[in-house]
Amino acid sequence: LAFKFQMTESHLIQRIRQICRPLAPLPTATASRLSHLSGIKAVFFDVYGTLFVSGSGDISLASEMSNGQALADALRSAGMRGRLDDAGIRGRAALLEAIRRTHQAKKSTGATFPEVNIVAEWRAVLEELRANGLIDGAITPEIARRVSVEYEFRVNPVWPMPGILETLTGLREHRIILGIVSNAQFYTPLMFPALLNQTLEELGFAPELCAWSFELGEAKPSTALFHAALEPLRSTCGILPEETLFVGNDMRNDMWAAAQCGVKKVLIDGDRRSLRLREDDPRCAIFQPDAVITALPELLAIC
Repeated sequence: LAFKFQMTESHLIQRIRQICRPLAPLPTATASRLSHLSGIKAVFFDVYGTLFVSGSGDISLASEMSNGQALADALRSAGMRGRLDDAGIRGRAALLEAIRRTHQAKKSTGATFPEVNIVAEWRAVLEELRANGLIDGAITPEIARRVSVEYEFRVNPVWPMPGILETLTGLREHRIILGIVSNAQFYTPLMFPALLNQTLEELGFAPELCAWSFELGEAKPSTALFHAALEPLRSTCGILPEETLFVGNDMRNDMWAAAQCGVKKVLIDGDRRSLRLREDDPRCAIFQPDAVITALPELLAIC
């Protein structure tokens, strides 16, 4: 079973590599606001719009980027058979409804910012499509994972942000501890070996300092996701929140949530597709990031 999982993961990494193409960030009119922040011992990152350029500006799931043709192509590439064009149209709506139901169920139990496990959602969608005679074949977790990857990276292609390797290398050379706090799904960590040819650990990210929303069942701006990374940072490294810097592109999900945890904040304004200023949100009007960068390597002047 372990060998089968490794082979499946390796294949998914290869598919991400094959689907994605170079994607340049779209510059904004904002100027950098750099100021050295003393005493920083750890830097945590968001992923979409921060470490990776994202076609939709965020993890997509069932966003407006969704479309039936992409799903039909994803099903075909995953080896599914049947009335795939019809399944693409029906499946897109079914995915939206499946995610809505899961969010509603989790909110009824007290979750403020619920997150889904996209593999479970896709498995339910595929079973519905099969029950309606639109596809045939076995519906396994492996098939659901494959469809997830084939679909996500069609509707939301990603590419490493310019300067990512230079930045991560520079931080490690300064003995800065690295972590991630991200709204994500199982395929998000796979983007690193797929497009950077290095695993998260090879890039310097300790697994216990990487908090992924799909594992916790809560999404940013929930502070629970931040605490999931900050608590092991304190217990294993002795590093406090005020000695930690968070880099993200969203004033609510990243800057406001990090501020609630006592973490210093750097807004990356490097791609207008992903920049979320949230100017209509009163929570984002009462504070400013500690610094603003327009490219990742500028972070080295701050830490």
